[in-house]
Amino acid sequence: MADQQAFADVTNIMTGYFDGLHHADTRRLAQVFHPDARYVNMIEGDYMNKSLDEYFAMVDKRTPPASRGEVRDDRILSIQFGGTRMAFVRASMAMMDREYLDFLTLSRDRHGWRIMSKVFTYVAKTREA
Repeated sequence: MADQQAFADVTNIMTGYFDGLHHADTRRLAQVFHPDARYVNMIEGDYMNKSLDEYFAMVDKRTPPASRGEVRDDRILSIQFGGTRMAFVRASMAMMDREYLDFLTLSRDRHGWRIMSKVFTYVAKTREA
């Protein structure tokens, strides 16, 4: 079972994750991802399984949602701990005309908590009338 500090630490990692994505800032994202992390897109016809360097190269090419005036819409749906060194976060966000569902595994080592894998899917964002 995780303690309050572990919950706060994982929540802080998620804040950095959401900030980094909203600003398309790989320097921020590098602070929350483990260097060996994997990026996996599970959309049929758009499947990707990339290293962190490959993923960051994609993020660096994006126009940041923040610079387009997109309103942040992200949230942690759940956090589960598997002992003191492993966590699973289910998160959602809307950006770039898509609604994303992320499954993130985190590990804790001497450097603290870091995202070890990002497996996600998305659907086109519905337009409000």
